[in-house]
Amino acid sequence: MTQTVVPIYEALALDIKAMGVEIAFGLISDDTALFVATLDSIGIKFYGARHENTAVAMADGYAASTGKLGIAVIGRGPATANALHAATYAHRSGSRVLMIFGDAALQPPAHGCGPDLKRFDAVGALRAAGMEAYVARDAQSARQTLVQAVNATYAGAAALLLPTDVQRASVDLSATAPSMVVAPTQVHRAPRKPAIEAAVALLAKSKRPLIIAGWGAYQAGAKNELIALADHLGAALSTTLKAKDLFHGHPMDCGLVGSYSHAGGRRLIEQADCIIAFGAGLNGRTTSMGTAIPSDVPLIHVDSARSSIGRWFATDVAILADAKLAAQALLEAIPGRAPNEKEFHLEPYRSWLEKFELSQDFTPQHTPRTVDARAVALALNDILPSNRNVVYDAGNFLQALPYLTVPDPRAFRQATDFASIGLGIGAAMGYSVGRPNATSVLVIGDGGLLMTIGELETVVREDIPLVVILMNDCAYGAEVHYLKMQNMPPATTLFLDIDFAPIAEALGFETATIRTMQDLEQAASILKNPQGPVLLDIKINGNIPVAWLFDDK
Repeated sequence: MTQTVVPIYEALALDIKAMGVEIAFGLISDDTALFVATLDSIGIKFYGARHENTAVAMADGYAASTGKLGIAVIGRGPATANALHAATYAHRSGSRVLMIFGDAALQPPAHGCGPDLKRFDAVGALRAAGMEAYVARDAQSARQTLVQAVNATYAGAAALLLPTDVQRASVDLSATAPSMVVAPTQVHRAPRKPAIEAAVALLAKSKRPLIIAGWGAYQAGAKNELIALADHLGAALSTTLKAKDLFHGHPMDCGLVGSYSHAGGRRLIEQADCIIAFGAGLNGRTTSMGTAIPSDVPLIHVDSARSSIGRWFATDVAILADAKLAAQALLEAIPGRAPNEKEFHLEPYRSWLEKFELSQDFTPQHTPRTVDARAVALALNDILPSNRNVVYDAGNFLQALPYLTVPDPRAFRQATDFASIGLGIGAAMGYSVGRPNATSVLVIGDGGLLMTIGELETVVREDIPLVVILMNDCAYGAEVHYLKMQNMPPATTLFLDIDFAPIAEALGFETATIRTMQDLEQAASILKNPQGPVLLDIKINGNIPVAWLFDDK
């Protein structure tokens, strides 16, 4: 006979499995141990991190790479405090992440002694981080509270707190079955006719239109429609960072807009006489604080969220609609154009873009003991398997970002929605778990790696395939350049040249130290078909500043 009366921690674990969850991340604690052990015993694979921030970042990376629910199980008190950095990041990234925290018992202990050294206002702290926090307040409602928290993740990261006494309380499974998790109905909003007519009127005057596609356009599946619209209009194509490489390979692809743009694309972007943005917020980073796209030309802004239109950049025509449907409507409404009316598709623009090579974008600045990170990225583009995920931490090494391509935008992640370092390794592990058929690559600086170096052991222990590209400038590189720009000495941002290869090798990585491009060529064999975790300690020239350092200046 099936047992129907079980502890709440078991009931919740069973409910989570019934939702289709197969994987969870976390860092076990005394107040979550029973719950985690139960998840593991019923077949939910648990990946244990060495720091709570990493556990949450793993769940975020998994959710971002799959579109599924990412679950992170974290202890109470100090463990919750440790996780706040990544919790804030997860909330801002918009991924479907449920953070399940242990919490203090609702009833005081029978012995009446104290104090509770782990006391912490978790609800207040999590709400300050921007997210909804749900508390399982009794055995009868705990299962339904779980459902409420899971439903909330469709709008972004949410938290569920499990007091220890509620976890241990018993519940009858048959008497407390919760309502089902309900995914929100996707509304594919069609554009209104007056908005399309207004856009058509503006575009009739344009000879050099530019299409900017953001993450919303990718999510809407609008790629083919946007390419067709560009061909019909004679437009150039470009993307925001989150939609990186959506149009890669198209002859009119200008690449990224903003600080990560290349010279080939910038020539067309800067000469556009009308801009159509699809599913792109056009925030300060996308537009290099308003300088990356022409500010004196008409802007047509297409988005399914009213709050996104015109939020950061003045809009001439607003089209509140699904990006794919809006592109289709514009394609149908705009009359055909003669070839001489499509200036971007004529000489000299077309041949300039088609002949442009990324290697023309810069002159490599190698030194006898360091390499140019940009040149490294170009080389890695050919060396690494083409089917890859690329996850970036943050730092001055991001100058390499434009030169390493991905198969599609979902294979790309920059773990910097909280403008911090140290979350990249967790996000990369989550990607590797979520997309195991592609090679997962983490690009990280020495500062970010030293902050999370214990997680190299996690990679090996949990058998997570990962290639770590360590861009090592022996410094907090961005701060070096910031201080120099302020005519201040950078001594406090400079560090010893640590050799990371022996450390990683001791933990089970295959490693190489790279000081020249020839060293990289010799290490190519371990990157082309990695058989286990790999770390390349690449000594880069830190004197090359990343372009976005100048955005605010």
